[in-house]
Amino acid sequence: MNKLSVVIITKNSAKFIEGAVKSALFADEVLILDSGSSDNTCETAKAMGARVEFQEWLGFGKQKQKAVDLAKNDWVFVLDSDERITAELQNEIKAILENPEFNAYYVPRINVFWGREIKRLGLYPDYSVRLFDKKKAKFNEKEVHESVECECEIGYLKSPMKHLAYESIEEFIDKQNRYSTLGAKPNKLKAFISPLWTFFKLYFIKLGFLEGWDGFVIARLYSQYTFWKYVKGKK
Repeated sequence: MNKLSVVIITKNSAKFIEGAVKSALFADEVLILDSGSSDNTCETAKAMGARVEFQEWLGFGKQKQKAVDLAKNDWVFVLDSDERITAELQNEIKAILENPEFNAYYVPRINVFWGREIKRLGLYPDYSVRLFDKKKAKFNEKEVHESVECECEIGYLKSPMKHLAYESIEEFIDKQNRYSTLGAKPNKLKAFISPLWTFFKLYFIKLGFLEGWDGFVIARLYSQYTFWKYVKGKK
């Protein structure tokens, strides 16, 4: 079987890191690439058997690629600290690595908002490439909303990982405020139109209204993020 490294980038992730590492211990290596935590993120990870390295922050794309480059094994699974590899996904990964048909795989993800799994609003299956042969694929260099690029056919896994997205509305607003600053693209016309379209798409087309009040709140907050992204940077 091909050996696997699970890589996780961190900074002040003490609240989540134990669960992330625990879900990754089935792998041959768990690598933490930290960018300067002042809490006990690194100590917790080391105590659980993870290898910890340091790298000044490079932006999401470059930081994750650095972690991939540092991994001892060719096959890597890229995990965020607030994500968990479920038991079903662990078993599917191990089966795939016996004889991989593809060089990279999309992995579905269940997003959890303040303790509730949300599968509408376009939030499931929320596919992204997480499992791949690092000789065949790599991250782009985007500061935010990074992704893996692969000039090859990509397979799909069936078992989802779990994303503990937001524990509260306040946390949602704080994180989206930071992301909108990193991804700011000042545009007056889009600042006017895009938030309206985002809400309509998520709440009606993507059936957010079937999630009840939570669906309305999430659609409204994502539309606000879109507004921030296009209005920031304007004088």
